Amino acid sequence: MHHVTDSLLVGNVEDAKNPPSFVEGVLFLAKEHDIPPPDGILFAKIPLVEFGQADPQQVYEAVAWLERHAPKKKVMVCCRAGMGRSVSMVIAYLCCAQGMDYSEAVQLLRSRRPGATPLPNLDATIQQVIRMRQNG
Repeated sequence: MHHVTDSLLVGNVEDAKNPPSFVEGVLFLAKEHDIPPPDGILFAKIPLVEFGQADPQQVYEAVAWLERHAPKKKVMVCCRAGMGRSVSMVIAYLCCAQGMDYSEAVQLLRSRRPGATPLPNLDATIQQVIRMRQNG
């Protein structure tokens, strides 16, 4: 598990199954795993394919979930290894909801999560999501 901001963390499937007590919500992204929602905290699953290009609608949903919860709660975004899908959705959130530049968001995630590997064509997908959000 790695802290990205005061309220955002990225983790792997084991972190999602047993989050630390200070975590108030888990966004789980691994399509290939089913885990029971941890007791007493917010939980959502958006099933993304590992190493694949993210579907803009799923990115939109992930950003919206993080936008609802991350500003007020400590939220952990998890996938199988905590290096691809999880960091990609945090990058998308930082770009779409916080207005951060893509390269700045990638640099932040790589500094906080060694081995962070954004999904293919993530920048273009984020631009699609930004347009979707503008068009309602």
